Amino acid sequence: MEGVKKIKLVTCHIPEQYIKGMEELVNANYYPNRSEVIRVAVRDLLKTELKVLINKDD
Repeated sequence: MEGVKKIKLVTCHIPEQYIKGMEELVNANYYPNRSEVIRVAVRDLLKTELKVLINKDD
């Protein structure tokens, strides 16, 4: 099954304020669910931080 992304379950504690913000995004139909909000946020953070880290080594 080429191209299939494996997703692992990760459990973490998130402040209630962040959860409320995620719910607002889901209720406004920006994202289908909270999991997708978290996936996008982590992806974007890693893109930014890893780019900074790579450029720092140059």
